[in-house]
Amino acid sequence: MELVWLEDFTALAEHGSFVRAAAARHITQPAFSRRIRALEQWMGVSLFLRTPQGTVLTEAGKHIQASAVEAVGRLYRLRAEAQEIDGKVAKTLQFAATHSLSFTFFPRWVRTLEQGAPMEAVRLHSDTMAACEQLLLHGDSQFLLSHRHVAVPTKLSPEQFESLKIGEDTLIPLVGCELAGTQTVEALPYLAYTDASGLGRVVSHWLRENAASTQLTPRFNSHLAAVLMSMALENKGLAWIPKSLAEQEIAEGRLVRGLSEQWDIPLEIHLTRPRILVSAFADSFWKKLVSR
Repeated sequence: MELVWLEDFTALAEHGSFVRAAAARHITQPAFSRRIRALEQWMGVSLFLRTPQGTVLTEAGKHIQASAVEAVGRLYRLRAEAQEIDGKVAKTLQFAATHSLSFTFFPRWVRTLEQGAPMEAVRLHSDTMAACEQLLLHGDSQFLLSHRHVAVPTKLSPEQFESLKIGEDTLIPLVGCELAGTQTVEALPYLAYTDASGLGRVVSHWLRENAASTQLTPRFNSHLAAVLMSMALENKGLAWIPKSLAEQEIAEGRLVRGLSEQWDIPLEIHLTRPRILVSAFADSFWKKLVSR
């Protein structure tokens, strides 16, 4: 048994596609497929079933899914604990943050926290939501900063992780000036988030629940809100952009509403951490946040 096999298993269960899961794991599809087969041979059962709609878990796969995720997290926490005891973990606060919050919210938030008491050392890793979740699961980050929507469940187990609401935001459907006044949403080219994006999960869920009859066909996809905003600025279509990211462009009139306020999607900004933090320094920081 190898740890990477369990990580591959988790990736394939999440993405439902060998191609997408291999890309997320940064290996070729043939190599990824061999590792999945090796895991199934070690288990002695088939864990996945290929269907026309994609790859799904077998009953055996469903049974071990939660335990596999927990086992991966536990092993990485053991490594972090060993490094802590050996004195190899510095007094550094380690954050993983989605790209959209890294650009504007995170710097302002840190400045607010530092008023009167500068933080010793901070490390920020900016990535997609899926990658940030893996960093937290593997113990490579102590905290995850991300957007949340009350109706979209997190992929992090509430038994292992807890979160604190530290702000609010809004996804606003925006277009460039030249597309202002377009009569219907179907008439606007749709600039969409990819599956790896946390904002993409939110927008997809909201559209399914609130605009199921609306036909939106993506003309362009990206996991980066900043890229979608750049495309909107070039009048390439409609994109749901966080207000925190587009405030200046909206104020300058370079981005305008493509749809009415009823299409706005309310968001919360959360800081998430493992319920058991290895670092006493990080744990002390969390307790100060909670008491604010």
